Amino acid sequence: MNIQDQKADSKITGDVKAVEILSQARAKIESEIEKVIVGQKKVIEEILICLLSSGHGLIIGVPGLAKTLIVNTLANVLDLSFNRVQFTPDLMPSDITGTEIIEEDAAGKRNFRFVKGPIFSNIVLADEINRTPPKTQSALLQAMQEHKVTVSGVTHILPEPFFVLATQNPIEQEGTYPLPEAQLDRFMFSIYIDYPTAEQEMEIVKTTTSAYTPKLDKVLTSNDIIELQRLLRRVPVADDVIKYAVKLTSSTRPNNNELKFVSDWVSWGAGPRASQYLILGAKARAVLDGRYTPTRDDVKAVSQTVLRHRIVTNFNAEADGIKADEIIRRIIDTNK
Repeated sequence: MNIQDQKADSKITGDVKAVEILSQARAKIESEIEKVIVGQKKVIEEILICLLSSGHGLIIGVPGLAKTLIVNTLANVLDLSFNRVQFTPDLMPSDITGTEIIEEDAAGKRNFRFVKGPIFSNIVLADEINRTPPKTQSALLQAMQEHKVTVSGVTHILPEPFFVLATQNPIEQEGTYPLPEAQLDRFMFSIYIDYPTAEQEMEIVKTTTSAYTPKLDKVLTSNDIIELQRLLRRVPVADDVIKYAVKLTSSTRPNNNELKFVSDWVSWGAGPRASQYLILGAKARAVLDGRYTPTRDDVKAVSQTVLRHRIVTNFNAEADGIKADEIIRRIIDTNK
């Protein structure tokens, strides 16, 4: 065996060990979060998948379902810096990215100094992103895409890992600026948070109205997350799984589609970025489970969160009461 082969074997052995460590860490992360959050296991898994895939997430849920608390708790457990930005109609781009101020030194000379905005954090929660005008939304979305901001011609690199979670209230649409489809496509996942069960709500009331204060342990660090994000790119995927992901994505497009219900109900389907995120999400799900390669079931498991915000339904769908999730379910049942 030559040196290159030895290095390759050593790399594979290290990756296998890393997958085992992550699988164990996942259980520890979930147990720590459960000290604060009751239920919502699927939501927590989807956020972890999104983070490991170097993506960003859009969280949709009514007020009071602990969206901010989930993200803040995750940041504490992973030892990542966290900032929350409340998006309002008067929020300016500089309120997010930062701005330059004039300072006078001891000699009386004036200089510009850049003051970093809240976006300079590992995890940024953009609360009610659809309440701010498109100009401010674009400032955040540019940073999400490039992991940097430019102010007065100077580029500032954002800390890694850099992870944005934006929230939207699905029931109150008055006075909002809905994200265009092209900007929605920047988000890897669209995550729905539903109401807790009666038993879970009883547990929530018990813990939040008592003197109980949980102590959270750190499970991973920012460097660990960066290494795991790199590991994810090295996870092998069978051509059959990739073909399945591409088939699901292409099935959402109405042009030349053999599925009549798609042609009847969909105006625009998902683009190639959806196929990429299906595979990345499948990889992350497999690795979190301690498996070394994803299957079609992993692709299927992340398909709703990847595709639901990339499908634009038409008037026929609205008239028939059909949502994107129902269309995705039918596509999955068709492509078995």
